[in-house]
Amino acid sequence: MQCISRRPPRSGLTSGAAVNTNKNQTLRQALAQGRLFTAMAAHNPMAARLAQEAGFDGIWGSGFELSASHAVPDASILPMGTHLEMMRAIAATVDTPLIADIDTGFGNAVTVNYIIPQYEAAGASAVVMEDKTFPKDTSLRADGRQELVRIEEFQGKIEAAAQARRDPGFVVIARVEALIAGLGQEEAQKRAHAYQEAGADAILIHSKQKTPDEILAFIAGWSGRIPLVLVPTAYPQLTEADIAATGKVGIVIYGNHAIRAAVGAMRSVFAQIRRDGGIQGVDAALPSVKDIIALQGDAHMREIEKKFLR
Repeated sequence: MQCISRRPPRSGLTSGAAVNTNKNQTLRQALAQGRLFTAMAAHNPMAARLAQEAGFDGIWGSGFELSASHAVPDASILPMGTHLEMMRAIAATVDTPLIADIDTGFGNAVTVNYIIPQYEAAGASAVVMEDKTFPKDTSLRADGRQELVRIEEFQGKIEAAAQARRDPGFVVIARVEALIAGLGQEEAQKRAHAYQEAGADAILIHSKQKTPDEILAFIAGWSGRIPLVLVPTAYPQLTEADIAATGKVGIVIYGNHAIRAAVGAMRSVFAQIRRDGGIQGVDAALPSVKDIIALQGDAHMREIEKKFLR
């Protein structure tokens, strides 16, 4: 009978933990060095892999995109477990840091304190949490219900998140929704400074204005010691060069372009197939099956087969 040897368990960090620590350091170093970090939204591992292939520094684990991919509103409808498991799948697929969009934290400060280690264990390098009430309404919806929690309440949630992280390199980003709610610059600055004092590592300032004027005014008035984060969905004319030139922004997030690209492409292809009564007019323009198989990691699987299948 063949004897099968068993390797002893590793001591210290597991290889997965070590990889995630490296990802955390990558994001932390970008923020410390003042280099603009670019993150593309993803709603599944394939979108994340394509974003990495395109050269983005990291992945935005978008709650909006995940909700859209399930065909439900971005209004705290999907359970935390659905989002968490998608973040785990994305983090396992890419080598770049993952910034998880945890909306309002799925509850109060107690909830936040419990879920941060879970997102860390899932492979996220950062979370973004917004100061709206639970359940939330998406920020860019026309005439949406934009209700903010008290500053002190949100400070407690930030403190709970910072205390719960196992790796000090894990980044906690506080998202200020005062401009979205129409409360003005003074309230936005007040909240941003309060969240900095509570332990946030960066401030995401959001706007739904069609020009960047409101955001640029906030940036000009920001005297805090931590970097800002922008999501220029509503004001696409603001380029990365413009953002970097402010000297105050550490991360730019492209918040919903993966799902919009996917919907646009599928809608176009599906409509043409119905018009043509077949796939003869679209097939040549689509990525080949061979390309999809390569993106699935087929080459790596073949290597494993050669090594271990006996």
